[in-house]
Amino acid sequence: MSSSCCGTKKQRMNNQNSNHTQVNHAKTNGHSSGSSDKSTHNHSTNNHATNHNGVCSNGYGGVEQVASPEMCFFCFETLHRELFRIDDQPEANFTNEAYPLFVTWHIGRDRRLRGCIGTFNSMNLHSGLKEYALTSSLRDSRFPPISRDEFAKLTVSVSILQNFEEADGYLDWTIGIHGIRIEFLNERGSKRSATYLPKVASEQGWDQIQTIDSLLRKGGYRGFISNEVRESIKLTRYQSSETHMTYGEYRDIADRRQSAKPIAVC
Repeated sequence: MSSSCCGTKKQRMNNQNSNHTQVNHAKTNGHSSGSSDKSTHNHSTNNHATNHNGVCSNGYGGVEQVASPEMCFFCFETLHRELFRIDDQPEANFTNEAYPLFVTWHIGRDRRLRGCIGTFNSMNLHSGLKEYALTSSLRDSRFPPISRDEFAKLTVSVSILQNFEEADGYLDWTIGIHGIRIEFLNERGSKRSATYLPKVASEQGWDQIQTIDSLLRKGGYRGFISNEVRESIKLTRYQSSETHMTYGEYRDIADRRQSAKPIAVC
């Protein structure tokens, strides 16, 4: 099941706890994310962390650098073929292991959010990135579909999620290291969920409680957020490897590969 991962503006936090300051309401490039689905995503993903070269060590276990520029190139190629009605399929020159993943599109020099959707279910990366490159660019309900005219202004980011762990309480995670997904009951007793990718809290300048409160709002909680509400949350923390690519970088690679192709001689 898909989940939205990004918000379009820096949120103004209600000062519901006198020990926490408010955050100004302004535009941001942050990857805030919320989902209001009533079903539960599957978190029993395989732990792909290893200790070989290419692993980031941060004190919470290694994060294998699965995300690669080839994945971003593939997302651009996928969207290009869809927008310009090209029938052949792009080559996927990267691993086809199964992971949860998110694809994010930004536009312009200020990299305004243009779409961000992913899944917490493990998917084979070839089919998963193809699906979510298109879903995030064309079917994010917060935005109109990306057009041909916008294509040359895009930047794409790929996040491969790893190391899912059930947290021991709503504060059992670290800003800048963990993404978080919360499950909770809203005022009507319906199960809701929402997620923020690992970079969100630090980009927004939030502490842990501000992040939790923002995520509750993203997930649709409208009542007063008390400590009791926070303590009732089921929180899963995770890490990710990420990579991004601008249209200019994509075009450079595409042109080099095109010029390297052999020319047929009659």
